[in-house]
Amino acid sequence: MSSTINFDQAVLDQARHLGTSTLFEASGISTSSVDSNVRTVWQGASIAGPAYPLECSPGDNLSIHIAMERVPRGSVLVVSTGGFISGYWGEVLTVAAEAAGVVGLVIDGGVRDIAALISRRFPVFTRGISIRGTIKASSPSVGQAISFAGTPVRVGDLVVADDDGVLVVPAEHALRTISSGQARADKEAKMMNELREGRSTLELMGLTSWRGSQ
Repeated sequence: MSSTINFDQAVLDQARHLGTSTLFEASGISTSSVDSNVRTVWQGASIAGPAYPLECSPGDNLSIHIAMERVPRGSVLVVSTGGFISGYWGEVLTVAAEAAGVVGLVIDGGVRDIAALISRRFPVFTRGISIRGTIKASSPSVGQAISFAGTPVRVGDLVVADDDGVLVVPAEHALRTISSGQARADKEAKMMNELREGRSTLELMGLTSWRGSQ
Protein backbone atom coordinates (compact mmCIF):
# COMPACT_ATOMS: atom_id res chain seq x y z
CA MET A 1 0.00 0.00 0.00
CA SER A 2 1.18 3.51 -0.79
CA SER A 3 2.34 5.93 1.89
CA THR A 4 -0.13 8.43 3.26
CA ILE A 5 -0.65 11.71 1.43
CA ASN A 6 -0.29 14.37 4.11
CA PHE A 7 -2.52 17.33 4.79
CA ASP A 8 -2.11 18.50 8.37
CA GLN A 9 -5.14 17.25 10.34
CA ALA A 10 -5.78 20.74 11.68
CA VAL A 11 -6.00 22.00 8.09
CA LEU A 12 -8.49 19.27 7.18
CA ASP A 13 -10.59 20.00 10.26
CA GLN A 14 -10.60 23.69 9.35
CA ALA A 15 -11.68 22.89 5.79
CA ARG A 16 -14.57 20.74 7.02
CA HIS A 17 -15.65 23.45 9.45
CA LEU A 18 -15.58 26.16 6.78
CA GLY A 19 -17.60 24.02 4.38
CA THR A 20 -17.90 23.73 0.63
CA SER A 21 -19.88 26.91 -0.09
CA THR A 22 -17.43 29.18 1.71
CA LEU A 23 -14.39 27.44 0.26
CA PHE A 24 -15.76 27.51 -3.28
CA GLU A 25 -16.27 31.27 -3.10
CA ALA A 26 -12.81 31.65 -1.57
CA SER A 27 -11.08 29.47 -4.16
CA GLY A 28 -11.90 31.64 -7.17
CA ILE A 29 -11.71 28.44 -9.27
CA SER A 30 -14.96 27.86 -11.16
CA THR A 31 -14.13 24.25 -12.05
CA SER A 32 -13.57 23.27 -8.42
CA SER A 33 -17.31 22.86 -7.85
CA VAL A 34 -18.46 19.32 -8.68
CA ASP A 35 -21.71 18.66 -10.55
CA SER A 36 -24.50 19.48 -8.08
CA ASN A 37 -26.26 16.19 -8.91
CA VAL A 38 -23.57 14.40 -6.88
CA ARG A 39 -25.13 14.52 -3.42
CA THR A 40 -24.70 13.05 0.04
CA VAL A 41 -26.34 9.70 0.79
CA TRP A 42 -27.07 10.67 4.39
CA GLN A 43 -27.68 14.13 5.80
CA GLY A 44 -24.84 15.54 7.86
CA ALA A 45 -22.04 13.63 6.16
CA SER A 46 -18.88 15.66 5.66
CA ILE A 47 -15.32 14.89 4.61
CA ALA A 48 -12.06 16.64 3.88
CA GLY A 49 -9.02 14.82 2.59
CA PRO A 50 -6.62 14.28 -0.30
CA ALA A 51 -8.09 12.84 -3.47
CA TYR A 52 -7.32 9.42 -4.84
CA PRO A 53 -8.90 9.39 -8.33
CA LEU A 54 -9.83 6.39 -10.45
CA GLU A 55 -11.95 5.61 -13.45
CA CYS A 56 -14.41 2.75 -13.94
CA SER A 57 -15.83 1.42 -17.18
CA PRO A 58 -19.64 1.60 -17.38
CA GLY A 59 -21.10 -1.08 -15.12
CA ASP A 60 -17.65 -2.36 -14.09
CA ASN A 61 -16.09 -1.72 -10.66
CA LEU A 62 -12.76 -3.56 -10.99
CA SER A 63 -10.84 -0.27 -10.62
CA ILE A 64 -12.31 0.22 -7.15
CA HIS A 65 -11.12 -3.20 -6.00
CA ILE A 66 -7.63 -2.49 -7.36
CA ALA A 67 -7.60 0.90 -5.64
CA MET A 68 -8.20 -0.73 -2.25
CA GLU A 69 -4.67 -2.18 -2.41
CA ARG A 70 -3.07 1.11 -3.48
CA VAL A 71 -4.95 3.99 -1.86
CA PRO A 72 -3.02 5.96 0.80
CA ARG A 73 -4.68 6.01 4.22
CA GLY A 74 -6.67 9.16 4.87
CA SER A 75 -7.68 9.57 1.21
CA VAL A 76 -11.04 10.28 -0.40
CA LEU A 77 -11.82 7.98 -3.32
CA VAL A 78 -13.02 9.98 -6.33
CA VAL A 79 -14.52 7.59 -8.86
CA SER A 80 -15.49 8.53 -12.40
CA THR A 81 -17.93 6.24 -14.18
CA GLY A 82 -18.90 8.56 -17.01
CA GLY A 83 -22.19 9.13 -15.20
CA PHE A 84 -23.34 5.52 -15.69
CA ILE A 85 -25.70 4.67 -12.81
CA SER A 86 -25.14 1.21 -11.34
CA GLY A 87 -24.38 -0.24 -7.91
CA TYR A 88 -20.59 0.19 -8.03
CA TRP A 89 -20.34 0.40 -4.24
CA GLY A 90 -22.08 -1.19 -1.28
CA GLU A 91 -21.53 -2.57 2.19
CA VAL A 92 -18.66 -4.92 1.32
CA LEU A 93 -16.56 -2.16 -0.26
CA THR A 94 -17.45 0.15 2.63
CA VAL A 95 -15.95 -2.34 5.09
CA ALA A 96 -12.89 -2.70 2.82
CA ALA A 97 -12.54 1.09 2.67
CA GLU A 98 -12.74 1.46 6.43
CA ALA A 99 -10.01 -1.16 6.82
CA ALA A 100 -7.87 0.66 4.24
CA GLY A 101 -8.24 3.99 6.04
CA VAL A 102 -10.34 5.61 3.30
CA VAL A 103 -12.31 8.53 4.77
CA GLY A 104 -15.03 8.84 2.13
CA LEU A 105 -16.27 8.23 -1.39
CA VAL A 106 -17.27 10.60 -4.19
CA ILE A 107 -18.66 8.81 -7.25
CA ASP A 108 -20.56 10.01 -10.30
CA GLY A 109 -22.13 6.56 -10.80
CA GLY A 110 -24.32 4.83 -8.26
CA VAL A 111 -24.21 2.99 -4.95
CA ARG A 112 -26.43 0.57 -3.04
CA ASP A 113 -26.87 -0.96 0.44
CA ILE A 114 -27.94 2.47 1.63
CA ALA A 115 -29.11 1.33 5.08
CA ALA A 116 -25.66 -0.12 5.76
CA LEU A 117 -23.88 3.05 4.56
CA ILE A 118 -26.05 5.13 6.87
CA SER A 119 -25.65 2.85 9.88
CA ARG A 120 -21.87 2.74 9.42
CA ARG A 121 -21.79 6.55 9.00
CA PHE A 122 -19.45 6.20 6.04
CA PRO A 123 -19.54 9.43 3.98
CA VAL A 124 -20.69 8.75 0.42
CA PHE A 125 -21.52 11.34 -2.23
CA THR A 126 -23.09 9.92 -5.38
CA ARG A 127 -25.14 10.71 -8.46
CA GLY A 128 -27.65 7.95 -7.81
CA ILE A 129 -28.77 4.76 -6.10
CA SER A 130 -29.09 1.48 -7.98
CA ILE A 131 -29.64 -2.16 -7.05
CA ARG A 132 -28.02 -3.21 -10.34
CA GLY A 133 -24.69 -4.98 -9.76
CA THR A 134 -21.44 -4.62 -11.70
CA ILE A 135 -18.96 -6.82 -13.52
CA LYS A 136 -15.20 -6.88 -12.92
CA ALA A 137 -13.55 -7.03 -16.31
CA SER A 138 -11.63 -3.80 -17.05
CA SER A 139 -9.79 -0.98 -15.31
CA PRO A 140 -9.29 2.24 -17.30
CA SER A 141 -7.16 3.96 -14.61
CA VAL A 142 -6.29 3.90 -10.91
CA GLY A 143 -4.42 6.73 -9.22
CA GLN A 144 -4.19 8.83 -12.38
CA ALA A 145 -5.59 12.29 -13.09
CA ILE A 146 -9.22 12.25 -14.24
CA SER A 147 -12.01 14.58 -15.25
CA PHE A 148 -14.82 14.04 -12.77
CA ALA A 149 -17.99 15.31 -14.44
CA GLY A 150 -15.89 18.18 -15.80
CA THR A 151 -13.88 18.85 -12.62
CA PRO A 152 -10.14 18.02 -12.87
CA VAL A 153 -8.94 15.70 -10.09
CA ARG A 154 -5.37 14.62 -9.34
CA VAL A 155 -3.87 12.56 -6.55
CA GLY A 156 -3.46 14.82 -3.52
CA ASP A 157 -5.96 17.52 -4.51
CA LEU A 158 -8.11 18.66 -1.58
CA VAL A 159 -11.61 17.17 -1.55
CA VAL A 160 -14.23 18.74 0.72
CA ALA A 161 -17.82 17.49 0.70
CA ASP A 162 -20.89 18.16 2.82
CA ASP A 163 -24.65 18.72 2.57
CA ASP A 164 -24.09 21.64 0.17
CA GLY A 165 -22.06 19.66 -2.37
CA VAL A 166 -18.58 18.54 -3.35
CA LEU A 167 -15.48 20.65 -3.95
CA VAL A 168 -12.09 19.68 -5.39
CA VAL A 169 -9.34 22.26 -4.91
CA PRO A 170 -5.98 21.76 -6.67
CA ALA A 171 -3.36 20.88 -4.04
CA GLU A 172 -1.26 23.95 -4.83
CA HIS A 173 -4.24 26.23 -4.07
CA ALA A 174 -5.51 24.41 -0.97
CA LEU A 175 -3.83 26.44 1.77
CA ARG A 176 -4.58 29.76 0.05
CA THR A 177 -8.21 28.74 -0.35
CA ILE A 178 -8.56 27.76 3.30
CA SER A 179 -6.91 30.99 4.46
CA SER A 180 -9.20 33.06 2.25
CA GLY A 181 -12.15 30.98 3.37
CA GLN A 182 -11.40 31.68 7.00
CA ALA A 183 -11.20 35.41 6.30
CA ARG A 184 -14.55 35.20 4.53
CA ALA A 185 -16.11 33.27 7.42
CA ASP A 186 -14.79 35.79 9.94
CA LYS A 187 -16.24 38.66 7.91
CA GLU A 188 -19.63 36.94 7.70
CA ALA A 189 -19.60 36.24 11.45
CA LYS A 190 -19.05 39.94 12.09
CA MET A 191 -21.84 40.82 9.67
CA MET A 192 -24.28 38.48 11.40
CA ASN A 193 -23.48 40.06 14.76
CA GLU A 194 -24.23 43.49 13.29
CA LEU A 195 -27.50 42.18 11.83
CA ARG A 196 -28.51 41.04 15.32
CA GLU A 197 -27.84 44.59 16.49
CA GLY A 198 -30.33 45.98 13.98
CA ARG A 199 -28.30 46.85 10.90
CA SER A 200 -29.52 45.67 7.47
CA THR A 201 -27.91 43.65 4.72
CA LEU A 202 -28.43 46.59 2.33
CA GLU A 203 -26.39 48.77 4.63
CA LEU A 204 -23.66 46.24 5.37
CA MET A 205 -23.23 45.27 1.73
CA GLY A 206 -23.20 48.84 0.43
CA LEU A 207 -26.52 48.44 -1.36
CA THR A 208 -28.39 51.40 0.19
CA SER A 209 -28.86 53.00 -3.21
CA TRP A 210 -31.55 50.38 -3.82
CA ARG A 211 -33.69 51.59 -0.91
CA GLY A 212 -37.05 52.76 -2.18
CA SER A 213 -36.29 51.68 -5.75
CA GLN A 214 -39.17 49.20 -5.90
